[in-house]
Amino acid sequence: MELKILESEKNLLKIELIGEDHTLVNLLRHELWSDSHIKVSGYNIAHPQVSNPVMVIETDGKEDPKKALISAIERVQKVDKDLLTQLKSQLV
Repeated sequence: MELKILESEKNLLKIELIGEDHTLVNLLRHELWSDSHIKVSGYNIAHPQVSNPVMVIETDGKEDPKKALISAIERVQKVDKDLLTQLKSQLV
């Protein structure tokens, strides 16, 4: 995966996730909504066969959208790690 920043302002971040599809960006979009400073968290894929997802994150200005995205990714990683630990303990 490659990340391309299309627009970056104080409270707005627009990124293209090259090589990804709905799976990752929808997960991130959903996780971002748990942050109280997020005003907009969404994405668009112009054409599923030839386009990459473009994600838009807008905050209320009290949090940097890049930091909000990093925090969301860290929360997703923790959930994944916890799930993996539970699966290993019950399946092995």
